[in-house]
Amino acid sequence: MLVPDLPLRTDRLLLRAFTLDDLAVLRDYRGRPEVTRFLYHEPYDDAAARAAVERMVRRTALRAPGDVLNLALVLAETGEFVGDVLLSWTSGEHRQGEIGYVAHPAHTGRGYVTEGAREMLRLGFDGLGLHRIVGRLDARNAASARVLERLGMRREAHLRENEFVKGEWTDEAVYALLAREWRARPAGA
Repeated sequence: MLVPDLPLRTDRLLLRAFTLDDLAVLRDYRGRPEVTRFLYHEPYDDAAARAAVERMVRRTALRAPGDVLNLALVLAETGEFVGDVLLSWTSGEHRQGEIGYVAHPAHTGRGYVTEGAREMLRLGFDGLGLHRIVGRLDARNAASARVLERLGMRREAHLRENEFVKGEWTDEAVYALLAREWRARPAGA
């Protein structure tokens, strides 16, 4: 079980629980086709954004396998919203998890999502005691693949046309990192 003391702080970010006040910003960035192109959902309209934020505000702890921790990424100095990250506890028996992230397009290319996702790896390995954490993505999403590679994750699979998403068969890439690899990483990585 993991109930983090929120907000979490990294060098430049605060990772905090979502609030209903995040509805407008969530609708803004997840309502853009270029942001949701490689995600499982269509761009959010008002109803979809409301349902998502209502779900996200409850995702503040990992109490049992199947739970999801979903946190807002904001700049520590200004509070400006830069994206969101998640950690799913996918298996208790096998001590498995999965990370995910979505960047606000006004803040891409600055390493914020990598910094936030690294904190989620820390929570998974050091806080929850996971053995293995994966990142799954549409294989066409080169920017997301670069994030996972910067985190030290290894590409383990390229699954051809394994999912039917938004009316088309898509390839999926799977990256992973083991706890012992996390512990062996260079200081500051």
